[in-house]
Amino acid sequence: MADLSSYPVGRGGPGEPRLLEQVRNALRRRHYSYRTEQVYLHWIKRYIYFHGKRHPRDLGPDEVSAFLTHLARDRSVAASTQNQALSSLLFLYGQVLEIKLPWMDGIERAKRPIRIPVVLTVDEVRALLARLEGAKWMMASLLYGAGLRLRECLKLRVKDVDFGYRQITVRDGKGGKDRMTMLPAAVIDPLRSHLARVQALHERDLAEGYGDVEMPFALDRKYPNAGRQWGWQYVFPSRKLSADPRSGVIRRHHVYDDVLPRAIGQAARSAGIAKPVGSHTLRHSFATHLLMAGHDIRTVQELLGHSDVSTTMVYTHVLNKGGRGVASPLDRIEPGGTHGTS
Repeated sequence: MADLSSYPVGRGGPGEPRLLEQVRNALRRRHYSYRTEQVYLHWIKRYIYFHGKRHPRDLGPDEVSAFLTHLARDRSVAASTQNQALSSLLFLYGQVLEIKLPWMDGIERAKRPIRIPVVLTVDEVRALLARLEGAKWMMASLLYGAGLRLRECLKLRVKDVDFGYRQITVRDGKGGKDRMTMLPAAVIDPLRSHLARVQALHERDLAEGYGDVEMPFALDRKYPNAGRQWGWQYVFPSRKLSADPRSGVIRRHHVYDDVLPRAIGQAARSAGIAKPVGSHTLRHSFATHLLMAGHDIRTVQELLGHSDVSTTMVYTHVLNKGGRGVASPLDRIEPGGTHGTS
């Protein structure tokens, strides 16, 4: 796909910002994440190319509908993917071009499948964790032991781990919400030792002229020195310094997004677990095992950070499926179950 960075927004003079640059600026003013910025720019490019590089000002609801219907009908994208594209275009028109789009009933929406989450047994979790070491073990243990999402774990800051109260504060979670969850006792001593090593690494970075960490919501402008303070450092920093993709500043970011999922997948295969296992599987298992232990669903909802208890209710379906909830009629007539042996 060609570069659209020079694509003009309007019909103004030569000093007018370019389309993608104006989209990028609008996203950053509203403190959208870098990942969201990349996704929105991707879908806006796709939309423009789908309509023969016509300017979005010359397009409208019918063209938006045609593009989204194409994604669902011809490209067979998932519902979540189509929603990403829709959100990107609504942002483009509403926040950048300031054009109101009426509700588009003609859009063919990709159907969101209703799926029961994959949940590991306690023994499977134990076997998986036994095949992880060091920081990867700690991160996976927090996904299972505290119900963290992958990004919440990666973005965890030192100041948000409270050893005294044995709790973790999740900042700016899904939906921009903060919440509290537990700090598992099993990770306290290993995590203390890990943070001692991280602090030594941070002090070395400071001595070499680095040590500045990315700050949320432009706090680096309000508190210029906060990014160098120990409390703001990532609990799980990257091994290497890298250039910030927005500012170009050399700093130590958190562990790359694909490190833990890859390690979890390898550990699951090594443990002989046939189920499809990803990082989110450990969060699903956290919720299900709490409900199995008799904890109230509202408590589990709060620990997970769900806005609506109906989202948490999916884990009750896991508990009520198969032999756990209802006895099979076969077991009523074949109590021994020996006819299939050879």
